[in-house]
Amino acid sequence: MRAFAPDRAVVHPVIGIDTGGTYTDAVIVDAAARQVLSSAKALTTRGDLSIGVAEALAAILSEAAAAGISAADVTQVSLSTTLATNAIVEGHGSSIAVILVGFDDAMVERTDIARTLPGTRILRVAGGHNHAGDEQSPLDLGAVEAFVAATHETCEAYAVASHYAVRNPAHEHAVREAIERLTGRPASLSADLAQALDAPRRALTAALNARIVGRITSLIAAVRRAMAAHGLAAPLMMVKGDGSLAPADAVALRPIETILSGPAASVVGARFLSGLSDFVVSDIGGTTTDVASVENGWPRLDREGATVGGRRTLVRAVAMRTFGLGGDSEVTIEPNGRAVLKPGRVVPLSLLAHRFPAVLARMEAILDDPQGAPYAGLFVVRPFGAETAGTEAADLTAREREVLAAVGDTPVSMDRVVHGPTRQKALDRLVALGRLAVSGYTPSDAAHVLGLQSQWNRQGAVLGGLLLERRLRMQAASRPAEREPQAIAFAQAVFDAAVRASGRAVVAALSDAPVDALGPLVEAAVDGSGRHRGLAVTVRPAVPLVGVGGPAGVFYTELGRRLGCEVVLPPHAAVANAVGAAIGVIRARVTLEVTGAGPGLWRLHGPDVPESFVDPTAALARARALAADMARDKARAQGGSSPEIELHVDRVDVPGLGGDAGLVGATIFAEAWSAPDARH
Repeated sequence: MRAFAPDRAVVHPVIGIDTGGTYTDAVIVDAAARQVLSSAKALTTRGDLSIGVAEALAAILSEAAAAGISAADVTQVSLSTTLATNAIVEGHGSSIAVILVGFDDAMVERTDIARTLPGTRILRVAGGHNHAGDEQSPLDLGAVEAFVAATHETCEAYAVASHYAVRNPAHEHAVREAIERLTGRPASLSADLAQALDAPRRALTAALNARIVGRITSLIAAVRRAMAAHGLAAPLMMVKGDGSLAPADAVALRPIETILSGPAASVVGARFLSGLSDFVVSDIGGTTTDVASVENGWPRLDREGATVGGRRTLVRAVAMRTFGLGGDSEVTIEPNGRAVLKPGRVVPLSLLAHRFPAVLARMEAILDDPQGAPYAGLFVVRPFGAETAGTEAADLTAREREVLAAVGDTPVSMDRVVHGPTRQKALDRLVALGRLAVSGYTPSDAAHVLGLQSQWNRQGAVLGGLLLERRLRMQAASRPAEREPQAIAFAQAVFDAAVRASGRAVVAALSDAPVDALGPLVEAAVDGSGRHRGLAVTVRPAVPLVGVGGPAGVFYTELGRRLGCEVVLPPHAAVANAVGAAIGVIRARVTLEVTGAGPGLWRLHGPDVPESFVDPTAALARARALAADMARDKARAQGGSSPEIELHVDRVDVPGLGGDAGLVGATIFAEAWSAPDARH
């Protein structure tokens, strides 16, 4: 923690919070002076997120009190999070069902829902509209009601997508009304989330939104509990994927908009902290690494939609590549003996031993056993904050309840939980549901062994590395005198693997290439040798690399040496996401379409049934005015004050005809910008 004593009265102190997979960060920023007053980190308690948030808030408010700032002075609390991104990457979330209206077999296949969300029940029914917004066939509401009646007991949320819903959302609205009337469950509509005509991708976006509604709702409730415990009555805002802010209540219904929320906040925070206008930012957290480019002070937006976990959505977000690489990535060893990182997150053994020192004795016993143990170096634990949770749950099978009951308030070695493939499958599902977590060796453990980190228990990391190497390399038990140098050598190999993987992520993001396609020349650059056969190889960013996130200070100095580039690790880099959340702005965007609907007829496709016009100029004027009003109202609803409007029109015309007479179609974009209104 580091606090700064302001040299003037703080007019608008704002709090920024970032809840990540491992840490919850918090800062207090003087919004007027753009000065960080205090910062703190606390462990994210996945079992009860409010515990970690409350701990981080307590730390920064205690420091702020010394500067005369109280909870009552705080004008706003802003939250960014990687929980939505991590849930998609890790395959976590609520059980859902999907209703597709007017889709044919090929469209259903192109949604990729079955592969992205295995086991999801999908209904395809008649209905939908055509490109002009006219009904192509009546909605089969009876089939919808029967499907909802058959699935509501096992589904926590629904997703709905209709053919050409962006031209007429009537059938999506009718399906949502039926779902709410029959079940009370939330329904995510594709046309509410995206304006693209691509119905399959809209369907996937809606499905992912429904999948994570529960996660974000729980997070918002947890933050509000923590705020109440500290007397914070300020409005709660959330960072969206494009880096802008919106009220938490509005975001709770559209949580897909928070994918890349944490990374987007880190871009905003990196610019603020570094003072640079042109740079590459790489945000490495516990679970993911996110890389983006900033030009002239602004991050590039991905106009085709954010890609997360290998799936492209239609969410407007910062153009960023997300990689399953972080300080908590699980380490494994390839058949050739090389240490590599897996994309999944595990609890670092140094952290586990820090919270539960008794695991050290178990690790010592396994290490001393000449026969070793299956799954040596792996433990199963309740998520932090949920150590006292019960074992009964209606959504679990008998085998899953059996596995859950085997893990009490303290960690259990994996070999005492998993006995064969059926129990392994049950454990995997419990981990996916967030009911249990696996602890294993990670790059953070390697950093503890090498003295690059010290906040947790080094001995847990030492023993864990020895156990993993012995199990996967099938080595004989080492003598006590050999253990320390062996642990250091293995930790160095893992450190090198993390730096290599980080380098590949940066190069892949900047070259817009798959990691697997980078080839031996890039590998020679990132492995530190700089040589491939008879070639000297250098691959480096053309602009400075700004490293943010907790592990950045551990790995990125060496990464900069290997790539031969300038690496900037600004003050407060470890809490850049929270800083970006604190200084965010309101940004509301509206897109409307005007299309030709036949000779002498044009239609304006807005939020409701299309409006028809016989005069194209009148249609365009109405579209501009409506888009501006909708963007302005949306910004105010999101907590904006006196929003400024930017309008842009893309149009297609028949060549040779003057004025609007040859209008074929037009897309009207309206964007409203505003600072948050502290009175909201």
